[in-house]
Amino acid sequence: MHAVFDVAATTDFARAALIRAGLAAEMAQVIAERLIEADLYGHDTHGLALLAPYIAEIEAGRMTIAGAPEVLRAKGAAVLWDGRRLPGVWTTHLAVAEACRRARDLGLASVVVKNGHHIACLAAYLEAPARAGMVVMILSSDPSVRAVAPFGGTTQVMTPNPLAIGIPTDGDPILIDISASITTVGQCERARKGSGALAGKWLIGPDGQATDQVAVLGAGGALLPMGGTDHGHKGYGIGLMIEALTQGLGGFGRAEAPSQWGGSVQVLAFDPEAFGGIDAFTRETGWLAAACRASAVAPGAAPVRLPGEAALARKRDAAGRVRLAPGIVSALEGLGARHGLSLPGRQ
Repeated sequence: MHAVFDVAATTDFARAALIRAGLAAEMAQVIAERLIEADLYGHDTHGLALLAPYIAEIEAGRMTIAGAPEVLRAKGAAVLWDGRRLPGVWTTHLAVAEACRRARDLGLASVVVKNGHHIACLAAYLEAPARAGMVVMILSSDPSVRAVAPFGGTTQVMTPNPLAIGIPTDGDPILIDISASITTVGQCERARKGSGALAGKWLIGPDGQATDQVAVLGAGGALLPMGGTDHGHKGYGIGLMIEALTQGLGGFGRAEAPSQWGGSVQVLAFDPEAFGGIDAFTRETGWLAAACRASAVAPGAAPVRLPGEAALARKRDAAGRVRLAPGIVSALEGLGARHGLSLPGRQ
């Protein structure tokens, strides 16, 4: 059963744990907020579940704990940073701010971060800029990890390669956060610790057969691209695009064979005021959102909802509290014991 904790107190706990691990206070605050935001949305594989692994990376010397990204190139709307293996959540936070700043001046902007670390939940960066009238898209890949097979193959080649975008409307923003694969490495790891099976045949074995058994990943199998064995060319194509716009534009990726957990990131920002104007933009997106919600459904089926609608509802309903699974609570308690911190009392 999930336990419930106060958001502010749990944020303070996560921040304190990161500071005791060596991070500067500003970095620690941003990371704590983004991880808890993911939990509030319901993306619990990319929330506080990552706090202990991030601290383990710091303690092992695999995450840089001080300084700023290095600006390698900056030409108008295009920027390239070396993330210097700083916390990926921190550098992505900075990249979103920089992309939005340039987009306000130029209409649109692209900030690519190479040689960074893991960036957690992409959707957690998007709500605030969308509510401020900016369209922000984030693409991410990890050149050190292979998990997803190309369409028609069985060999692990790419990462799940998430793509997320925040779209302003005349109400709540649309928050799309998807992967180019059917499932994720995190979901497979969770299944491995549980029943050993996924909810569907989202993996492919070395024999070319789709399966729900995660054990196949250690026996030459791979995650399937979005669309599976039937229409997986679509996820395969999206995955290739994401790798090109992250690792390709950054000039650092699989060709260099990095071995440490990391992230290559593309942040794109668009200012609707540079185009038809924010009022015209939200009139169009608001109409589309209303039309989707009004769509007829099968008898007895739930109404259509927009991407991000359930996540934003969970966050509102949480009313300043965050629900954490038992395994996450145990990991946080372990961190607290090692760093002399007490996890806040359960609500």
